[in-house]
Formats: sequence, structure tokens, C-alpha cells
Amino acid sequence: MTQETPRVVAIGEVMVEMAPVEGGVYRRGFAGDTFNTAWHMGQLLTGTAEVGYVTRLGQDALSDDFVREMQADGLTTSGVGRDADRTMGLYLIELQDAERSFHYWRSQSAARLLADDPAWLAETLQGTSLIHLSGITVAILPPAARNTLLEALAQARTNGARVSFDPNIRPKLWTSQDEIRETIPRFIEAADIALPSFDDEAAHFGDADPAATVERFAAGGVTEIIVKNGADAVTARIDGQDLTVDTPAVDKVIDTSGAGDAFNAGYLSARLLGRGARASVAAGQSVSGQVIGCYGARIPKDQMSPL
Repeated sequence: MTQETPRVVAIGEVMVEMAPVEGGVYRRGFAGDTFNTAWHMGQLLTGTAEVGYVTRLGQDALSDDFVREMQADGLTTSGVGRDADRTMGLYLIELQDAERSFHYWRSQSAARLLADDPAWLAETLQGTSLIHLSGITVAILPPAARNTLLEALAQARTNGARVSFDPNIRPKLWTSQDEIRETIPRFIEAADIALPSFDDEAAHFGDADPAATVERFAAGGVTEIIVKNGADAVTARIDGQDLTVDTPAVDKVIDTSGAGDAFNAGYLSARLLGRGARASVAAGQSVSGQVIGCYGARIPKDQMSPL
């Protein structure tokens, strides 16, 4: 990598994933919304960008396995901190006709401490071109740590980084609707790129349609807004251009886990490669369409199609 090579990091929590395969058997893996995005970006941008992940893990064997997997998959691990008294969270996926529900065990997750050390956090974001985070990243942090994260993002933007934010609202992680409505807008204001899902925005902010979501994020100062809407069209405002891009039908839908995360990876990767607005949305739709044809939240490396 040269000094001109873009440096991308995602911030958040990675967990042990127990994903169903067939016959009541579960496969162990590692996943988490922002990690899923970073991992896919790492595969899509091999040789083009340096992609890493900022989180905290334990010092146990599971955490060691995850770090080894990151390294084997070409992601940088310089942003991974370790804590002796904590470990990784775990979640299990249940499927019903390809739709998923989750069971979580994450109260002792080391990632909850990722913004406890302001100096460490600022150092991990130094020299970044793009920083991606989500509402889950924010929700697992206590209020003081959220402020630390906002300060680190502001400094990184001052130094030339762009911030991408997917609100990805999971109500069980928040204490109340009021907390969601007070906190999410602060991170919208800290972002250059927003990747919300319309169902979340309608449920928690009362948006009547995706165009209303675009306008609300634009009012928060975001200049690149891409509203995902499941199988329906993507509504976006990119480079001052409003556009609607129909989502192609997918022949095989096995597991919708990670669909939005994969879209984020395809879109952000295409933008880093210099592609235009419509082509970048299409790239996001393509990667999302691939992941829902697989079990779990990540596409197997040998099944990934290039952008």
C-alpha cells in the first residue's frame, strides 16, 4: 500500500455468529453489522484500499480466532484492542421462510469499551479516508463514550476523512424511543454519507416515504444519502442529484441476514473506485443480492462476484 492508497475503517462490535445451515445444524462464524460491511469491502477492494476494523475483543481463544481470520482475509488489525476481563458477544439466528430473528448474549462484550480511551480511539482513526459506523455502534456505548466517539469523528473529518453512517436501529439496544430520537440525529450531523433503511426511519421518526427520509437527512447536513427499502427501489440524493433505482429481483433467497450491510459495502466500494451515483447504488444492490442467497451474514469468499 502506498501513501495514496485509501484507508477505510469500520467501527463497531463483532460477535460470534451461530448461523443455521441444514438439519438443525449451526455453523460458527463471526459477524456484526459494521464488520460485515468492512469484510465485504476488504474482498471487493483487494489491492485498491486498506480496510480495517476498530473494535475491542477479549484475550480468549475465540478472540484470537477472530483476529487470525481477519488477517487471513486481508483486513488490518491495528484498530483491534484487547481486554482481559471481557470477551466477544454471541448471537444465534433463527430462520422462518428466509426471514430471520436473533437471540443475543452480549452484556460482557469488550466492544462496549471501544470509546473508553479517547487517545486510543483517535489514534486508530488517524490517516483514514473513510470511516463507517452504525446505530448499533452507538447504541452499545454509554452516553459519555458516545460523546468521545463524536469528538473523534469530528477530528477525523477535520483531517480529511469522510464518515459513513447507517442508523440500523435495533430498539432492544436502546433504553427508549426518546433516546433513539435524541441520539441518532447527533450522528447524522456527524456524517457525510448516510445509508438508512426506510422501515427503521418510518418506525422511529415517522417518515411518510423514502423521499421524506432524504429530506430529513439533508436537513442534518448529509450530502450523500441512500435510502434502502428492501426489495423496493432505492431512493437517493448523491452529488446533488435525486434518483430512484429499482432493485433487481433475486432468484434465490435463503437468508436475509446482512443484506443492508452488504449493500453498504458494495455502494461504498464503488464510490471509492470512482463510480458514479447510479452505478454505485447498483453495486450495492448486487452485493446485497448475493448475500441473501447464502446462509449467514457474509458471502463465502469463493462465491463473491467482483464489482
